[in-house]
Amino acid sequence: LYLLMFFYVLFSFFDTENTRHGPVFTQEPSDSIFPMSTGDKQVFINCKAKGNPPPHYRWKVDGKDINTDSDLNYSLVEGNLLINNPHVINHGGVYQCIATNTFGIVISREAKVQFIFLDFFFYELSRNTVSVREGQAVVLLCGPPPHYGEIKYSWVFNGQRSFLQQDARRFISQKTGNLYIAKVEASDAGNYTCAVRNMMTNSTVFSSPTPVVVRRDAVMGEYEPKIEVQFPDTLHVSKGSSVKLECFALGNPVPSISWRRADGNPLPGKIKINHSSGVLEIPYFRPEDAGVYECVAENSRGRNAARGQLIFQNVEHLQWVQTLKDAHMAIDANLQWECKAIGKPRPTYRWLKNGQPLITEGRMHVEAGRLTISKISLLDSGMYQCVAENEHGSVYASAELKVVASPPDFTRRPVKKSTVIQRGGEVVLECRPHASPRATVSWWRGGELLKDSKRQTIMEDGTLRITNISKSDEGRYTCVARNLFGTSSSTGTLMVKEPTRIVVPPLSLDATVGQSLVLPCEVSSDSSLSPFFKWFFNGKAIDFSRQEHFEMIGGGFAGDLMVRNIQLKHSGKYVCMVHTEVDTVSAAADLIVRGPPGAPESLVVTDITDTTVQLSWSSGPDNHSPVTMYMVQARTPFSIGWQTVRTVPDSVPGQMMHATVKDLNPWVDYEFRVVAINSVGVGEPSTPSKQIRTKALFGSKEQQSGEDFGYVVAFRPLGSSTWIQTVLASPDASRYIYRNESIAPLSQFEVTVGVYNSMGEGPFSRVVRVFSAEEEPSEAPSRVWARALSASEVEVYWEPIPPRSSSEKIIAYEVLFWEEGSQQSDADIVRVINSSALLSGLKGSAVYLISVRAQNSAGLGPCSPSFNITTKKPPPSQPPGSIEWNLTNSKIFLNWEHVKAMDNESEVTGYKVVYRQNFHGKTTVLETNKTSMELQIPSGEDYLIEIKARTEGGDGTSSGPIRIPKMSSKFQTLHSMQMIGTLVRIGTFKVNFHILLDIVSIT
Repeated sequence: LYLLMFFYVLFSFFDTENTRHGPVFTQEPSDSIFPMSTGDKQVFINCKAKGNPPPHYRWKVDGKDINTDSDLNYSLVEGNLLINNPHVINHGGVYQCIATNTFGIVISREAKVQFIFLDFFFYELSRNTVSVREGQAVVLLCGPPPHYGEIKYSWVFNGQRSFLQQDARRFISQKTGNLYIAKVEASDAGNYTCAVRNMMTNSTVFSSPTPVVVRRDAVMGEYEPKIEVQFPDTLHVSKGSSVKLECFALGNPVPSISWRRADGNPLPGKIKINHSSGVLEIPYFRPEDAGVYECVAENSRGRNAARGQLIFQNVEHLQWVQTLKDAHMAIDANLQWECKAIGKPRPTYRWLKNGQPLITEGRMHVEAGRLTISKISLLDSGMYQCVAENEHGSVYASAELKVVASPPDFTRRPVKKSTVIQRGGEVVLECRPHASPRATVSWWRGGELLKDSKRQTIMEDGTLRITNISKSDEGRYTCVARNLFGTSSSTGTLMVKEPTRIVVPPLSLDATVGQSLVLPCEVSSDSSLSPFFKWFFNGKAIDFSRQEHFEMIGGGFAGDLMVRNIQLKHSGKYVCMVHTEVDTVSAAADLIVRGPPGAPESLVVTDITDTTVQLSWSSGPDNHSPVTMYMVQARTPFSIGWQTVRTVPDSVPGQMMHATVKDLNPWVDYEFRVVAINSVGVGEPSTPSKQIRTKALFGSKEQQSGEDFGYVVAFRPLGSSTWIQTVLASPDASRYIYRNESIAPLSQFEVTVGVYNSMGEGPFSRVVRVFSAEEEPSEAPSRVWARALSASEVEVYWEPIPPRSSSEKIIAYEVLFWEEGSQQSDADIVRVINSSALLSGLKGSAVYLISVRAQNSAGLGPCSPSFNITTKKPPPSQPPGSIEWNLTNSKIFLNWEHVKAMDNESEVTGYKVVYRQNFHGKTTVLETNKTSMELQIPSGEDYLIEIKARTEGGDGTSSGPIRIPKMSSKFQTLHSMQMIGTLVRIGTFKVNFHILLDIVSIT
């Protein structure tokens, strides 16, 4: 074992920098279905893993190893498995890829490989003749040949060109392929051939004909329905799948089939019932679709019923919520891995090491998704896998366990080379070498082995702790580490310095707003140390590069703080913090800044008379200096700013929060505010009070000093000596309009406004000059013309009207348009601000009349003479037809028939191809003059394509979205062939039909 450990250590040492690791799958095989009729002679199953060294691969099928050397059907292409000339029976199964390198083995998830095929009917010279009486029922068995994949059953009667049609009397089961005739008629005599078609490969095979003879010697009497085809008693259906239930009855007369739910609830609206009620289909199965369904067969002789229960099966695919991470562990350490997956049904777990099952044994404990290994050894190294599985599949999670074994190594974490500590302090010297298994540690000072003492302690993790440091503790300290692989050491130096002290600390001070001061901070420290000063204000470090009020002054062992132009916001706690290499000390001081008081609050006006009011308020902040007095100010709509008013008492003391304002004017609107004053200065004013109006009193000269208040508007033309006056009796009036048709536009007037009330007239305002309004535009826009853009759009242009003066401005234009035969009064109107307009929503091949008029602030001008224009013919209503597409090698090839326009439609000049990824992708538009196009698209996405004709009258009707299904890059060729098969399906049907005719003619 020690020899093994030695070589492992050497291997690990020389390999550390190469990041060698075990195999990790980057691509695993997946379930695959291959059609056998495409002509492919090879099948490719993917598998790829990364690892260092690169892994090598082997495969299993159905649990048995595949020998690629002896079995010529199998070969490896890198890690991928190539099956040559596959056989549907021999090469179908469950495949698993196994990747191996020097660090371990991982196995891939299981992949089920199946082959779509349809064999021929077993060789039959002929089938037995079926003899049946008229009115009797008959069942003809198909007996399909070996096959895999979805197939469709049909029957041919007497070699006719079309397949036998199903109705209430005849039914073909898509479960068995059998043909059921509920009541035989004389016309049913003849030969019946079963046709089986593979829906993926599109191949069809035919049975030998079954002759049916209808006996006329006797006629079958009437009898009640007998349900011959029915669905299972219990059927589990998964979410989102589609389920089809078959039900058909024999009987005379022919029974009718109906469906219902046994619980009485109505059938869901999405249900489809086909073949004269013989098949019920429920698409997109949901929990509410579960229940008991009943098929009822009924005729005049009686009724019969069959029922079955559909059970919702909530299947959730397995997925990991917690996987494994690679682990690098030291010898004797404990490992615990846990993996967790979710799915329905709930998964079970198993564990693998290097591809082999793990069980609870010795140091290894396995419990569901948890693996525990105690006291790890080198032999535990390898690749581990957790497998979660249920009846619907399995998922694999992989991780590598590397067990590290090495002698002590201080390369990455040596003992600190130099440690400086203050006298009287405490030091911790760490010793943390890399070692596996863990090393034992001893400490040496010079040549002296250190042992635990009152001041020295060697901790469990190897750390050396020394308390109450003195000068005598200086020196070189060496940590020696040992384990069974070797010994190593690392040395550091301990230096002891004198502690730092603040000898001149900052003192708490008072200051007034606008002053400047210095907060001192001076230290004594070991002469070999360089102290670093840092200041904090209210818990935040001061950034001197961004603070104009703060500056650090001094140098060496002093770091004083100067505060310039002190403001109220500078009140608070200041801390000087000094850092040295060995310690940190600090001292604090409070600074109180005194300033003018803050604004008073909650100002209220009460007890209003004609000349007095009562004010009350509450105090604001005094900013560290008590309020000595209050001053009251007021303003009116006629005063210039705020003015100090007289109060009772004359001087309002700082402790009084109310006052009476006197000597006010009657019937005037007032606002009030209060200003506080202290020893520092005058503070900010309070928020203004709500506006109030004093009581009315005769003889007042102020505006609105009484009842019946109103305005007198006086105006005169510039240069005239006579004023024209108008009285406005409303106190709320704020505008007056004077109309006179004889006044020329933009004439100058002088205007003044006075006031009055029941006591008399008041003063007039100052005289101002104004202009009369401009007149409406007098002319219509000139040079109006238009051009038809399409069947529904016309663009109109005109010359803008030049202004008659510098004050005139055209603000908009209106375009009127109406269809020939209508009146201009019924015209539609488009309003624009520039000299062109787009008319849309028009009829194709129609004549429209158009006129334009201008608008300014005075109104609309005259309309321009109307002129007519004819819109273009509408685009074709017929969409592009016979669209064919082919998808291969990330290219889509499109072909379609040319759209021929009718006489009243625009000629086709080309086509637009619009495509996008599914319903939410970016839309791309391509144009062509041909009836074909090649598109280059990436794989792995669904595409929607539309094609429409392009004409001068606009775009024609779209073909509607064509869905191109996503194509996996792994199976590009396969998907290409499937698409081609879909494209030529009609042609293949015709070929099969001709074959059928040949068979019938030979028969």
